[in-house]
Amino acid sequence: MRSRAPARIAALFLSTVLASALLAVGGGAAHARTPSPSPFPSSTPAPSFSPALPASVDGGAWSSGHLQGTAIDRRRGHMYFSFTNLLVKTDLAGRPIGSVTGLTGHLGDLDFNSADGRVYGSLEYKAAQAFYAAIFDGARITRMNMDARTTDVLSTVHLREVVRDYTADMNGDGVFDGDTGNTPDHRYGCSGIDGVAFGPDLNGRGGGRLTVAYGVYSNTTRTDNDHQVLLQYDVRNWRKYERPLSEDALHTSGPASPDGKFFAYTGNTTYGVQNLEYDGDSGNWLMAVYKGKKAAFPNYALFVVDGSKPARRGEVKGQPRPETGRILSLLPRGLHHEPSGVYGYESGGQYGLVSLDDGRYYVAEAGTVDSGGTTLQTGRAVLHRWTGAVPDPFEVRGPAR
Repeated sequence: MRSRAPARIAALFLSTVLASALLAVGGGAAHARTPSPSPFPSSTPAPSFSPALPASVDGGAWSSGHLQGTAIDRRRGHMYFSFTNLLVKTDLAGRPIGSVTGLTGHLGDLDFNSADGRVYGSLEYKAAQAFYAAIFDGARITRMNMDARTTDVLSTVHLREVVRDYTADMNGDGVFDGDTGNTPDHRYGCSGIDGVAFGPDLNGRGGGRLTVAYGVYSNTTRTDNDHQVLLQYDVRNWRKYERPLSEDALHTSGPASPDGKFFAYTGNTTYGVQNLEYDGDSGNWLMAVYKGKKAAFPNYALFVVDGSKPARRGEVKGQPRPETGRILSLLPRGLHHEPSGVYGYESGGQYGLVSLDDGRYYVAEAGTVDSGGTTLQTGRAVLHRWTGAVPDPFEVRGPAR
């Protein structure tokens, strides 16, 4: 999650050419759907059918950070790849259509919002203590190397709640200890944000929400960092908050607080939820993580929130002062660690996870390739089906329709 290779425009141009040779013929998938989708607002009409879904789609090879997440606009036949400081848009054959550069912050997980036809992602500027929902207008991404700061493809919404928890002075010494896990600061161990997904209200009241998951520092000496923290937002009226990205003058336009804050007890992980995904078939939420290091927990790579059980008021365990919050239930399936009560699986999904809402998923793979002494980052999404088997609940599938 945390690699930040500097963007080099010349190398990026070269990698665009190289990507064409490296791309395998393949395609995309449908991302999690928002309830009651409305028509696409873009001036470009969406196709009335969904193209066939291939066994894999290649995201290319780039001078960038590593793959963070993927999203699919199935109706238009486009797939999006987040490469930390680069967004790449391809068609369903994996051919590059456009890219967005100029990001010096950390672009994380992505999800496609079928209600407004845009791609949402997590965007961090830790040094500036600024965290945003990044909103890409995919219809405007029509060529390679479009600058996020000078074109109209990106708007951002500031997430104040994340800033409050990230900057919390937990030991009361009056000093913010910065971007480090080796500190008692950062409420819940908050390191920022990463996983994002659209899905229903976790309180069980219906309605679509953007859900944003905290990053959580790996720290084995604390007891207050053993939950995954999820914030939910109703984005239907977010246009009033949206601002262009200006890295020289980062704005604070955004909601005063989330519409819901939730906690899932999993044990500490390394940088929290990397990829969050709602599955419309089962009604469950998947949280793919980098494994934690606490010996008291099983340190699984995938946790599943039971979508049939609304959040309940309960104890947020391990806090310096007794605290209650909205607690989510893990699905009682898969591997089970009796001492902690935690359920989970061992699987991929940390670099990208897309539900087709019918038992099938695209699970992303990240890698590198050497090109004339330059290391390029690669990514591809591979079609799987959910079996629920242990330890890995995903099974590779062939071409889909």
